Amino acid sequence: MPGLLSSAACLTVIWFLSLSLRPSCAQIWTDEVSGVQYGRLESNVTVACGKSQTRTPVLWHLNHSSALPWHRVTSDGTLLLLHVDHSAQGLYSCYDNHGLLLHSVKLRLGHPPGLLSISCQVPSHKHVRCSWVDPVKTFLPAQYNASFRGSSQEWAPCVVDVASKHCEVDNPAFWQTIHTLRVTVTNGLGSETTYVRLKLHELLKPDPPDSLLVKELEGFPKRLIVSWKFPSSWPVYTSFPLMFQIRYRPQGSVYWSDIYSEESPVVIFDALAGHLHQVQIRAHDDVNAESQWSEWSPLILVRPWEGKEAYTTPDPTEELPPEERIPDYYFPFNTKPETSTEKSHNPVIDGEGNLGLVILLVLFSVVILITVPSLIYVVWMRQRRRDHVTKQELTSMVKMKSMPI
Repeated sequence: MPGLLSSAACLTVIWFLSLSLRPSCAQIWTDEVSGVQYGRLESNVTVACGKSQTRTPVLWHLNHSSALPWHRVTSDGTLLLLHVDHSAQGLYSCYDNHGLLLHSVKLRLGHPPGLLSISCQVPSHKHVRCSWVDPVKTFLPAQYNASFRGSSQEWAPCVVDVASKHCEVDNPAFWQTIHTLRVTVTNGLGSETTYVRLKLHELLKPDPPDSLLVKELEGFPKRLIVSWKFPSSWPVYTSFPLMFQIRYRPQGSVYWSDIYSEESPVVIFDALAGHLHQVQIRAHDDVNAESQWSEWSPLILVRPWEGKEAYTTPDPTEELPPEERIPDYYFPFNTKPETSTEKSHNPVIDGEGNLGLVILLVLFSVVILITVPSLIYVVWMRQRRRDHVTKQELTSMVKMKSMPI
């Protein structure tokens, strides 16, 4: 019997202990373990100790340390952080008076999003690319959603690249005058939508031409051959032709010469013999006058052909042998304007004769301009004097007639 009594007493003690431990164990198993809470910098942030309504005293830790920023704990165990800054970010954990974990949450601090600064590029009639910048530093991860439409269309998605903060549209309705881009940015503290109205025909700006190549022309110390390819982003050549501008100058000069052409290649006829030249090219939509010129291509450095013997212009009546003829494709018919004309055999003499003729014509004109007005003035003065003398004679005659005899 004493053994039975002692066993019953032990069972009773175990039962009471189990009842006393059950609430705390249940609290540990059912409460949230870890989540993310967002708070606004420079404001007051409230961190609750889970969803339990018990008013038991709790102890808060930040990153497993009892050192907390400026704060206050309410009667229900809620932690109130005052005027938080970046140092208040981290893992917050609350414990009961027995040291058991009740709840933990990761606090991230920042700002809600603001309106975006958006710019768009239109490298061809088939493609639109828009990028944006957050003027507000939020310090929080964000998501972007973008859509695009013409003035009489439904919204269509603009495919977003979150890492680069841009979106792209293929085959926009280019014939419509106005388009609208809508970009919505969202973070843990809210969202903001930015609208931008676009005129694609004014934003159209081709990419620089590809594969610019400048070569010397053997036997011609004043000529260069320039070739290039259409930009890879401009796939429709026949429907949307491009005009190309080639500019060139001797290295060190501040003055550029240029050639306009619709096709490649073209020939530069007036390069400075023996000098290194800089050459660039850019493109423009030849149909849409309101579009923009592309950026200039990178500089190409090239020197015209330099032979041991100077090249002399052959007699046009003599036919060159086949090996010395210049292929026809070096002289495209659509090159405009022509950069040089055929020079005479004695350019210095011709230049001096023309200059002398110009000087004589100028002197003759000056003499005429001086002589004719002078003659007119002299004739006018003589006539005036005659009129004056005649008037005086008439006056005298009148006076003489009026005198008594």
